[in-house]
This record gives sequence, structure tokens and C-alpha cells, in this order.
Amino acid sequence: MIEGLVIKPKRRIADERGMIMQMLRADDPDFEKFGEIYFTTVYPGVVKGWHCHTKQINNYVVVSGMVKIAFYDMRADSPTKGEVVEIFAGDDNYVFIKIPTGVASGIKGIGIKPAIIANCATEMHDPTEDVRIDPHNNDIPYDWGRKDG
Repeated sequence: MIEGLVIKPKRRIADERGMIMQMLRADDPDFEKFGEIYFTTVYPGVVKGWHCHTKQINNYVVVSGMVKIAFYDMRADSPTKGEVVEIFAGDDNYVFIKIPTGVASGIKGIGIKPAIIANCATEMHDPTEDVRIDPHNNDIPYDWGRKDG
């Protein structure tokens, strides 16, 4: 596991009226501060990433659909520098994901429908602190291809 990366199950509470999907509360130990909340979509087969923030901490849940999310620890002073973690999140695995600064992440849509990801970021969007890395042409030891077996 990458130091500071948090992945934990969240509750979906359903009844005949609909469903509540928990994400993050002000009294949650993983909550740090509020910058902005936004939603992003990713189409099946598309890779969004790599992104690495220098100030912002991202707090994700996949609200609908399924994605493969990969993380790469780029922090020079981290005991887990160079580690890669891959998870699947969404309809079949509803989890909260906290991505610390200095950890690159990328998302690939999987399945048959677009996925919707909610992000409660600790900072308002600032393009000067978002490091973008080509998802297919880089030094990150990760392959976005499907792994049949």
C-alpha cells in the first residue's frame, strides 16, 4: 500500500424510496478541509490521467459505473516511493479513496456505461499545481491494458 493512500468501504443505504450513498463528513478522520466538489465522467475504455497534485488532496467516490484506478507514489521522501496500487471501484465496489499530494493517479473506464466520479477536493481548482503525465508514454511502471487470464 502507498503511504497516505486511503481506500475504505462506504455504506449504501437502500430502501423502497431510493438510496443514500455515504462519502465524507466533517467529523470523518479523513476529512481535512473543503476546497470544492466536482463530478467527472469517464467513458468505457478511456484513460484519464496521470494527474499528480502538489497542494490538493483528492477524495473520490465512484457514484455510478465502474473504473480501474491506478496510483503511483512519486514523492522523493516517501517510504513507498515507486509503489503502484490498482483498484476497481464503482457499482461493484463502493469505496472512499483519499489521494495524498505527490501520488499520481489515473482512471480508466471499464464496463459498458460511463462512470461518474465525485471529488471533494481540499483546494479550489488551480491548474498551476496539477501535474499531468501522458497515460501511455511515461516512466510509470504500469500498463493500462486489460489483464485477461
